[in-house]
Amino acid sequence: MEILTQELETKKRLLQECTKLLSAQIKAAKDAMNEAQESANDHQGAMEDKFESFRENCQIQRDLYARQLDELMTTQSILRRINATKINTDVSPGAVVHTELQNYFIGVSLGEIKLDGESYYAISGMSPLFKAMVGKTAGETFTFRDKSYKVLQVF
Repeated sequence: MEILTQELETKKRLLQECTKLLSAQIKAAKDAMNEAQESANDHQGAMEDKFESFRENCQIQRDLYARQLDELMTTQSILRRINATKINTDVSPGAVVHTELQNYFIGVSLGEIKLDGESYYAISGMSPLFKAMVGKTAGETFTFRDKSYKVLQVF
């Protein structure tokens, strides 16, 4: 039972780290979006023609950040559905997967996360890598990009 507790603690910490990273990205997108809007607003009235294209560019930037923010919010809602108190027995969303080559946290794509000196790669349930390993259990192998991976542990 002690190992299960340790595994769930690892999963919980990975989830917390993903949430923290995502929150920082959301804040950065919101700040950039607001800054672009403020720049557009600051230049109203002065020499209309010259600043019209500047305002349009600011608006385009703002819309770009708004789309990015929307994607991040969607990613956050996916992350919120992961149950850190559930042990996964096969590779599925929310699982932590140890292979001979790397460790993965299945949820959303956020890159490398380090916990206690160990690297985990947060990958999306839509990624080709996840699709190659979905449903596998400890002891099984899968191939991705001409590399063979052996699943050592899933939780």
